[in-house]
Amino acid sequence: MAQDINRLKESASQTAGPYVHIGLTPNFCGIDGIFPEDLGASLVSDQTKGERISVVIRVFDGTGSVLKDALVETWQADAEGLYNSPSETRGAADPAFSGWGRFPSDMESGEIRFETIKPGPVPFPGGRMMAPHINLWIVARGINLGLATRLYFGDEEAANAEDPVLARIEHRNRVPTLIASRDGDVYTFDIHLQGEKETVFFDI
Repeated sequence: MAQDINRLKESASQTAGPYVHIGLTPNFCGIDGIFPEDLGASLVSDQTKGERISVVIRVFDGTGSVLKDALVETWQADAEGLYNSPSETRGAADPAFSGWGRFPSDMESGEIRFETIKPGPVPFPGGRMMAPHINLWIVARGINLGLATRLYFGDEEAANAEDPVLARIEHRNRVPTLIASRDGDVYTFDIHLQGEKETVFFDI
């Protein structure tokens, strides 16, 4: 006799946000005792070299509302343009800078805020230098496959103008969606998932 197979249904995509936070940032969710602090919560220490900056990111949906359950992972070079990675062959990166971070949005304001250093330029394949930037990976409700983008710095106009990645963006009016504005030592960057101001995302 054939056995009935009771297959489980897929969870709704809207549940991705809460489960992502519970699994990746348990301390943030009030689940203590797993890690001393959530992995990726700190990028810098007192010994980290370079210009200290704060970054504030907001993620907007297609209606223009700020998402309050987003999570962003960051990956960047140190102040000398070196990555803290076994794949880095150009020299030794700053051991006091992790280069990788993971940050949830504030449940009230929707802001994602973290402390880091301004990265140095890194080479593009072929040797051309890329402007200083931070690589970002975004997940939230309704996003089951993370979105990859970059944050460039608004006060690096000359370097941005020569950046080989920015130069490949066909619709030049979309380049500003990758540029963060500076106020003092704080850079603000808005990510728009859809709509007129949709951020440029990369297929990597």
